[in-house]
Amino acid sequence: MGRSIEDYDFQKGEILLFDKELDWTSFDLVRKLRNFLSRATGIKKLKVGHAGTLDPKATGLMIVCTGKETKNIDLLQAKEKEYVATIRLGATTPSYDLETQENETFSTEDLTQELVNETLKQFIGEIDQVPPLFSAVKIEGRRAYEHARKGSDMVLQSKKISIYKLEILNFSKNEIVLRIVCSKGTYIRALARDLGLALGNGAYLVGLRRTRIGDMRIADAWDLYDFIEKLKVTETN
Repeated sequence: MGRSIEDYDFQKGEILLFDKELDWTSFDLVRKLRNFLSRATGIKKLKVGHAGTLDPKATGLMIVCTGKETKNIDLLQAKEKEYVATIRLGATTPSYDLETQENETFSTEDLTQELVNETLKQFIGEIDQVPPLFSAVKIEGRRAYEHARKGSDMVLQSKKISIYKLEILNFSKNEIVLRIVCSKGTYIRALARDLGLALGNGAYLVGLRRTRIGDMRIADAWDLYDFIEKLKVTETN
């Protein structure tokens, strides 16, 4: 992280790691970075894109490519992902996360860590997963969440995904923290929904942090504003 602005060639292409803030869309991060880089470099039509969407209510690692490196976005998106997810047990929401209010609650008195661990085993390996309607999946040329916000109750087609590891990091009868290693295309909100259905007690996602994509880790990621500030400083020196 000791490079100055002169060490970067944003048009030839850079692969940058950022820690996305809570309540930002993935495009918010890309737009803020592109606007700054375009002003700083004088390149008005600089290509900037991300390799894998994070929901607004999620934080963590985002890979951002510039210039000619944007051609590698599909390769980067295909890499294995790791998340730490906080899942509320005993309730559901229509979006399977905090974007919508709870619509049902259930008793969790019968839940034990052993039962949850045993139930999680059915999600290991290649499985069929139905994406959430509150998602960026395209249906008839529009994003699924646009249909969802207009009250549609359509169900999306299931997709094959792979989950390689599910590890309980913390357990209580009302909330668990999971480490998840999975393939591209996995919706952690949908996993929370399906876990709740399998337990019979309901569940939804209350916190999500992406910690790794392939061999790229959150520990090596920039806060966007720290990165911009660093480039501003080196630009004036």
